[in-house]
Amino acid sequence: MDENKLIYGRNPVIEALRSDTEIDTVYINGEGGAINKICALAKKKGAVVKNVTSQKLDQMTDGAAHQGAAAAIACGKYVSVEDILAVSKEKGTAAFIIICDEIEDPHNLGAIIRTAEAAGADGIIIPKRRSASLNATVHKTSAGAASYVPVAKVPNLAAAIDKLKDSGVWIYGTDASGESYSNTDLTGPMALVIGSEGYGMGRLIREKCDFLLRLPMNGSINSLNASVAAGIFMYEAVRQRDAKN
Repeated sequence: MDENKLIYGRNPVIEALRSDTEIDTVYINGEGGAINKICALAKKKGAVVKNVTSQKLDQMTDGAAHQGAAAAIACGKYVSVEDILAVSKEKGTAAFIIICDEIEDPHNLGAIIRTAEAAGADGIIIPKRRSASLNATVHKTSAGAASYVPVAKVPNLAAAIDKLKDSGVWIYGTDASGESYSNTDLTGPMALVIGSEGYGMGRLIREKCDFLLRLPMNGSINSLNASVAAGIFMYEAVRQRDAKN
């Protein structure tokens, strides 16, 4: 892990959580007064807390005196779903939002963010749990795009989708059982859901979708890398919107 993005030691982690520093994930080993305090502060700040072994912390900190606590600094500041919805209103365009349903590989998330920025997407929504987040790997893989694309990290992805629907946004899921991606109108206010690398969209998220889209698969392999698929879907939306305008 990038040592410039990692804080370790109980008191430094506590002070970081008390400050305005954007903390992405807190790693702990042990329990008791200071560790419990770190967990409480992390919860209040909205940071993810992961219980790890002492050996894992040794590895992360290159054997430094971590005292059972470390915190990874986010490489970008998270925004709210409302902030992302405001982008299209300010631009005067139909909403164009990307939802990543449990994309856990930071290289995939970084690549999706890079493509989303190039395609002019309004922002990206990721779940708080079981997802890569704005760490150093994501920032590097995005080629800096993570500094420009608003990213919201939400505790409940289904609730965030309901909020989008209430704002007039149609939800387009990506699934092999869906309609051909090129035969579906993607010019209106939309959020595109990209499922996880191994399992696709979760059942509840799939049920929340208004439409399901699929890519043609003419080879022996029946799926694409999540970031590659995301890029194809995004640029189909761009193609249709440009043609309409």
